[in-house]
Amino acid sequence: MRTIGKFKLSNQGGFVAKLQFSYIDQDGERQHKDGTGSILLGQSETADPGDYGVPDGAMVALYVFVVWGTDNLANQMFTYKKGSPETADYTISGTTLSNHLGLTGVTS
Repeated sequence: MRTIGKFKLSNQGGFVAKLQFSYIDQDGERQHKDGTGSILLGQSETADPGDYGVPDGAMVALYVFVVWGTDNLANQMFTYKKGSPETADYTISGTTLSNHLGLTGVTS
């Protein structure tokens, strides 16, 4: 499993999005952590999951909260490593009720 230190979300959708996190805890249970504030159309934001309570070494995925719409959970899981230079870049597009979240790459 690939190691990352941050997630980046670019919002190309006609809605307001918030970058959040879904991770697997020590008991194998899925947990959710809130993240950034509002990301408007045409904006992007980068966040370190550890700054929002995701433990170092956890398996983590990007979760996008779509204001007044359908949220979206990324298909890819990564191992979170605090301080890693790798950033998983995602783009979300579409509308509030029909949006698409895609991994555009992992950069350092």
